[in-house]
Amino acid sequence: MAKTITQEFVKGLWDEIPPFRLVLGLCPTLAVTKSVENGLGMGVAVIFVLVCSNILVSLLRNIIPPKVRIACFIVIIATFVIVVELVMQAYAYPLFLTLGIFIPLIVVNCIVLGRAEAFAYKNGVVRSIVDGLGMGTGFTISLVAISALREVLGNGTFYGMSVFPPAFQPFTFMIEAPGAFVCLGLMLCMMNLAGNK
Repeated sequence: MAKTITQEFVKGLWDEIPPFRLVLGLCPTLAVTKSVENGLGMGVAVIFVLVCSNILVSLLRNIIPPKVRIACFIVIIATFVIVVELVMQAYAYPLFLTLGIFIPLIVVNCIVLGRAEAFAYKNGVVRSIVDGLGMGTGFTISLVAISALREVLGNGTFYGMSVFPPAFQPFTFMIEAPGAFVCLGLMLCMMNLAGNK
C-alpha cells in the first residue's frame, strides 16, 4: 500500500505534471508567472483547493448522484476557492490584488475539476489527498520554474531580490504575454527531451 500511495504522489511531480505533461491549467500558468511570488501564491492556492475538494468529493462520492456530479464538483470547488479568496484578502492583500481574476478562475481550472472527476470520485480519502498533494505540488513547481525564468530574465530579480549587477539590461520581453508563451514552449521542449531519455 505504501508503494502505491507514494506512486500517487510522485506521478504529479513528473509523469502527469499538469502544465507540461497533461497540458492543463495553462491560463494561470501563462498569466500569473511574471514573478516567483505570484507563481508560488497561485500554486499554494491551487494545492489547498485541490486537496480540500478531493477530500470532500471522495467522502461524498457514494451520495452524489451520477447525473449531477459535475455540478456538485463545481459547488464544492467554488466553496474552497471562496475560502482561499477571503484568506488572501485578509492576510495577503497585495498578492490578492496581483492575482486578481485568476483566483476565482480556479473554480473552472481543468486540473482541479479533472482530479475530482477522474480520481477523487473513484477513490478513497487517503489516495485522494495524496493525489491532490502530488498534482498540486507539481503544478506549483511548474509555476515557480516558469516564474523564476521569466522574472530573472525579464526583471533581473528573483523573488524581488536583484540577481544581476546594476549594468544588466533586463530582457523585458520575458515578462510580457508573448514571453510567457516562449517560456512555456521552451519548458515543454525541455520536458519532452528529458522524457525521451
